[in-house]
Amino acid sequence: MTQSKLILLNFSEIRRRSTLLWQALPEEFYSWKPDHSAMTALGMIRHVLQADYGWNMIVSQADMSQYKTPWQARPFISVADELEFAKPYRQEFLSTIKQFTDEELANTEIIHPGNGEKKMLGQYLLRIGYHESVHAGQFLSYLRAMGVERPLIWD
Repeated sequence: MTQSKLILLNFSEIRRRSTLLWQALPEEFYSWKPDHSAMTALGMIRHVLQADYGWNMIVSQADMSQYKTPWQARPFISVADELEFAKPYRQEFLSTIKQFTDEELANTEIIHPGNGEKKMLGQYLLRIGYHESVHAGQFLSYLRAMGVERPLIWD
């Protein structure tokens, strides 16, 4: 199995578990947040989903100077709507990853536009998975604090 296939498998497993968590969110808690400076529950879902659009630009080494998210000014409707809207951007991101060779993953330098940190492409992709995993953990805490039953994601 190539490194890109392993990374894709990891991304698939992370997203599968995130989706289970997100789908457990009752509509009455969409705007819930643990404190005034935190993201809302639905806002966190959007944050993770829309990140795929930006990640794809970064790993493709596209110009980010005029970055605009397709989610800009888009109203929050539902978890299902967010997941559906994100599908083409997720597929494009995964297609980009699929084409990377082991050599590209090991030798292509990526500079994160937010902080200027440099990482090799393979490492950078692993950090992307970690980002979503951290938010999955946060979301589990949100569900617990809401008193909502948490789905089993530890299969």
